[in-house]
Amino acid sequence: MSKIKVMSEHLSNKIAAGEVIERISSVVKELVENAIDAKAKNIKIELKDAGKREIRVIDDGIGMDEEDAISCFKRHATSKLYKDDDLFFINTLGFRGEALPSIAAVSEVSLETYNGIIGTLVRVKGGEIKETGIAPSRQGTIITVTNLFYNTPARLKYLKSEPSELANVTSFIEKLALSNPSISFILSNNGQVTVRTTGSKDLLKTIHEIYGKEVSSNMIPLKASTDDYDISGYISMPIIQRSTRNFMNTIINGRIIKNIELNKIINDAYYTYKPDNAYPIVVINIDTDPTLIDVNIHPSKQDIKFSKMKELRELLTSSIKEALYSTMLIPDAISKKENSERDILQEDDTIMSLLPKSLFIKEDMEDETESKNEPDMLITSDTLDKTSTQESLFKEKIRNEEIKSLELYPVGIALGTYIIAENEEGVYLIDQHAAVERINYEKVLKGLLTKESIPMLVPITIELSSSEVSIIKEKMPHLKDMGFEIEEFGINTFKIDAHPVWVKKDREYITIRTVFDLVIEEDEFDPLRFNDKVAATIACKKSLKGNMRITLELADIILKDLVKCDNPYNCPHGRPTIIKFTKYDLEKMFKRAM
Repeated sequence: MSKIKVMSEHLSNKIAAGEVIERISSVVKELVENAIDAKAKNIKIELKDAGKREIRVIDDGIGMDEEDAISCFKRHATSKLYKDDDLFFINTLGFRGEALPSIAAVSEVSLETYNGIIGTLVRVKGGEIKETGIAPSRQGTIITVTNLFYNTPARLKYLKSEPSELANVTSFIEKLALSNPSISFILSNNGQVTVRTTGSKDLLKTIHEIYGKEVSSNMIPLKASTDDYDISGYISMPIIQRSTRNFMNTIINGRIIKNIELNKIINDAYYTYKPDNAYPIVVINIDTDPTLIDVNIHPSKQDIKFSKMKELRELLTSSIKEALYSTMLIPDAISKKENSERDILQEDDTIMSLLPKSLFIKEDMEDETESKNEPDMLITSDTLDKTSTQESLFKEKIRNEEIKSLELYPVGIALGTYIIAENEEGVYLIDQHAAVERINYEKVLKGLLTKESIPMLVPITIELSSSEVSIIKEKMPHLKDMGFEIEEFGINTFKIDAHPVWVKKDREYITIRTVFDLVIEEDEFDPLRFNDKVAATIACKKSLKGNMRITLELADIILKDLVKCDNPYNCPHGRPTIIKFTKYDLEKMFKRAM
């Protein structure tokens, strides 16, 4: 007797429900997306016990007639796809015809709908239609789901706690509201409203309604286009950070998606603006030809495949960096408003290698060997005017309008770490390590971009493990492009005959070894990102440390060079270099101003 049989539609619907309906937020997602596809302008989501007891979605969309109201509970019944070619031109959120039958298969559903002609009522339990009738003449649709997973106890058992389920529903409705600012959303649980947007069509206002004033007042508009993509929306200033990626909202042709590669591109564009373990808040709309994407790769339709990801990466990276760079400001210590970014400067050695030991009150270097290699001469503020560097170690043009207008005068050093400076506007605290790190970073990065080399009188050899050798071999073209003349030299050994000009004399081995280590630990090798990482690492190792007391003379040099940086506001790791206390802030703290 044959063992293979066609399963019943009831059983197949239960299996499909397991793929599409994972938790309460999955039900809400499918129902609300149907309301959006129905051209609703006002959508209410009413939950009882976070949806465990009841989920009700009320919309004012176009509604359905009786035939469609019954057919919508049949598996693969859809009004959005009719032929194979339609898969390449999907412009709706739903299209498979799986959601409603999947929900109905594991719950009790009541549907009331009115299309302007007649109202229809349909009641379904466990996938079977139990009742049809006439519904009130109210434009749109009301769909109520109760007893979710009543006939699939395993699925019911794995629902999270009510606060957890409510948090997931709330998060998704917030994302839907951000992707549809022209639609009013109201989400309530047990009668208490948790999300309310007005449908004003103004995305920034919607951001304010969702995330509040602190976020909305620190958002930067984003707009850019290519032949293939149009992007628009808002990204947060670096001061606005979150500990998870959940606030990175990417919307493709009106569809909220979760795409790991897209989130990485956005996060990488913030590199040097923020710590690695913090993430920005973004709401980015990406519009493209439907033929360039595939939304049919995930059961929940929350991921997407791009056919021209390289072009999108370049557009997002360049536009985000430009937007951040154009809005850099000194953070205010009281109001906590800030901005930042990075790039290049001048000079072929780090600032620490150019400073005389006489400028240090107390040296507290990482190791004695490093301190012994520091030069005993060169540029003090007494000789600056007599040298070709003129009043600074840099000749670079000042680019930052706010900071270049400041005339900062160092007046002290606090805790051996912070330079205290002042002018008529107020008092400034400068983190000496972060400031010098930024100066060094930009000079090293400039050296990396010039790709000039210096031959070595005595070549350096570096021995590696077998696994490390294979990685270095693979990345050798990039190392050569950086300015290293490198070749294999025996078993598991490489010989370096020349190095880039930015490598400091007497520190060749440790610097080259550091570069090799960075190459080896890099999982996905991106040359531009790698150059940034090298510059940041080398700059950090050679920068003035905290608790290293310096003279006001050196503090003045640091301030002059910080001003010349392309981004003087942050160190390469995203920490602020300078914070401002306005005169009013100080008077308010001391009760001189009320």
